[in-house]
Amino acid sequence: VQLQASGGGLVQAGGSLRLSCAASGCTFSSYALGWFRQAPGKEREFVSAISWGGGTILYADSVKGRFTISRDNAKNTVTLQMNSLKPEDTAVYYCAADVSGARNLRDRPAYWGQGTLVTVSS
Repeated sequence: VQLQASGGGLVQAGGSLRLSCAASGCTFSSYALGWFRQAPGKEREFVSAISWGGGTILYADSVKGRFTISRDNAKNTVTLQMNSLKPEDTAVYYCAADVSGARNLRDRPAYWGQGTLVTVSS
């Protein structure tokens, strides 16, 4: 499974960014997809996950109400819409996948993609 994240950049606090992750080498519609992030000097943390059919969606408390995850199984992509960004959202964001479902992905994803840097200035 290959995952390629894109869409990171520099944005002012209160702004928005849209991250995308393209998957290949797998039956995309069979996998839960999600996002993690790692801020400088901190451990990687879970952000959001979506099940193969979209019926289960999980968010970290820190992003609930601001971030929205979605997927397009026809295009093999998962998207993270990030609104009302805060400086503490600054991190490298990683796409992840797991065939065992969104909750398993949240705990220990099987596949990781390259990260994309998001910087939120105050």
